[in-house]
Amino acid sequence: MTESQELFKFYLKKIGSGEHTSHGLTREESAKALKLMISGQPTPAQIGAFMIAHRIRRPEPDELAGMLDTYFELGPKLISKKNQQRPICFGMPFDGRSKTAPIYPLTTLTLLSAGQPVILQGGKRMPTKYGITTLELFNALGLNLSGLTIKQVQIGFEKTGFAFIYQPEHFTQAETLISYRDELGKRPPIASMELLWTAHQGNHLIISGFVHPPTESRAWQTLKLIGEPNMISIKGLEGSTDLSTGRACITGVMKNAEMKRIILHPEEGNYACKDERWIEFADWKEKAIQLLQQKGALRNAVIWNSGVYLWLSENTKTLKEGLNKAEDIVMSNSNKSTLEALINWRNQLDITE
Repeated sequence: MTESQELFKFYLKKIGSGEHTSHGLTREESAKALKLMISGQPTPAQIGAFMIAHRIRRPEPDELAGMLDTYFELGPKLISKKNQQRPICFGMPFDGRSKTAPIYPLTTLTLLSAGQPVILQGGKRMPTKYGITTLELFNALGLNLSGLTIKQVQIGFEKTGFAFIYQPEHFTQAETLISYRDELGKRPPIASMELLWTAHQGNHLIISGFVHPPTESRAWQTLKLIGEPNMISIKGLEGSTDLSTGRACITGVMKNAEMKRIILHPEEGNYACKDERWIEFADWKEKAIQLLQQKGALRNAVIWNSGVYLWLSENTKTLKEGLNKAEDIVMSNSNKSTLEALINWRNQLDITE
């Protein structure tokens, strides 16, 4: 057994000794453990055992902070240009969506039309859900977000305010752990960390989805540990940042490290309607194109999501103002113009290569 494998065995013993004798890792140990895993130094048996033991015990904020330290060190990096408005960094499950129609690609276009930069991240279809991905959804709209270097993503972010970090191309080391997700059949604790990670360095607003209250609580504590003063947590559709139009929306707003709870009701703005189900790719594409033509089943959801995020990100002073601004963008075809500008930018890259 190598020296790295012996060290990893020590970490495994700490978290996998049982209910009364197991201990959490320190932030430094957690950072080192993840670094060892994504570099493939432990044995496959050790990595699998670590992931499942960590999931059963649940990661502590210090451990999640350590994982983030490793991603910040080894992962891709984006920066805002001088005087650029702080971006919204959406944190959603990397294994995609399979039950409800995604709203966030259309919300992104609306926010960009309002001058609000947006950063997304994700990968290929991933276990355990193997849900529809960001890449596929934007492809349906005619925007190809693959095949870009991180330098091109940075230039595009400066030019358009939009960036998509595509893990298979921009963070290949993180891809090494995907097979374990499939073999174990469960999301590992790294999936919780992914909801909080962003490649952006500097001032930004992290908006993170969650399903279970303990996940939200750990997220708040973790971000405080790493010095992130601002965050919005969303009990969204399938753990995403998509706000429901069919129920009250539970959000948590952390500003300057102070938390407050905000409950949003879509019926107050006359946007309440049944959440659209995910049926198939062609169905979503048709509905998305209809939205870009100022009509269709996704209209209320896009205006509701966009208006709320314009307000929560302090682009507008009131929620009503945010909703009115979002509706003006959707009904004036501005988000379609934004999409066309992104497509033209992407096509120019292919021409000049």
